[in-house]
Amino acid sequence: MNHDMTLPEFKFIFYMEWGHRMWGRLVGLAYILPALYFWRKGYFNRSMKGRVLGLCGFVFFQGLLGWYMVKSGLEEKTESYDIPRVSQYRLSAHLGSALLLYCASLWVGLTLLLPPHKMAETKRLMQLRRFAKGTGGLVFLTALSGAFVAGLDAGLVYNSFPKMGERWIPDDLLAFSPTLKNFFENPTTVQFDHRILAISSLTAISGLYLFSRRMVLPRRAKIAISLLTAMAYGQVALGISTLLLYVPTPLAATHQSGSVALLSLAIWVLTELRKLPK
Repeated sequence: MNHDMTLPEFKFIFYMEWGHRMWGRLVGLAYILPALYFWRKGYFNRSMKGRVLGLCGFVFFQGLLGWYMVKSGLEEKTESYDIPRVSQYRLSAHLGSALLLYCASLWVGLTLLLPPHKMAETKRLMQLRRFAKGTGGLVFLTALSGAFVAGLDAGLVYNSFPKMGERWIPDDLLAFSPTLKNFFENPTTVQFDHRILAISSLTAISGLYLFSRRMVLPRRAKIAISLLTAMAYGQVALGISTLLLYVPTPLAATHQSGSVALLSLAIWVLTELRKLPK
């Protein structure tokens, strides 16, 4: 296997994996050591202690999930015996867990740093808040579906846009049996789903922007929604470019980073629209 791999090529992938593991451990220490220090100093109230325990526990869980994911790449698989490949299910779980940890950390940080706005609890504001929550969930789901695209190399099956090949709906969309299996193991279906989710996210964010323009909102909230909208269009452009250029690694990595930036802006919007604590 990989008999033509050179020593520099092996060193590159080895140090990429080694660096990821070391970085993960540093992140764990960055959570746990300050938490222990501030806890002993008595800086945390009861509510904050619960948040800190939850975040630190999530860090530990994320490490275990990473090990479980890597372990799947060492198991022999009849369908991909020629290429070592981790399970797309475990990859998605590991990415989803990382995103949840990041979102929770960002939410806690922003709610501590940014004071809530005093806004009248009107019907339109409540609708905007619900709209923003649904949009944020859609952005998260789209990012998560990207893990299945990466795990199955689904970005390499139909490198055209807006159609997939010569068709809007490809013939092999539901080629696997049972039907449910296609949504997680058929590269064509996985890419199709990611396209639909991305377009849905862009539509929802555009709608959120237009809805917010008809309201009187604090300046920070307006800036957050505007940046979310601009980033959404940039992220879609990145995704289309990655697809059309046959998934070059630098562009694919930029697209993946863009999904984190988009999710970050969605969390910021939710922070700006949150209710005043009672």
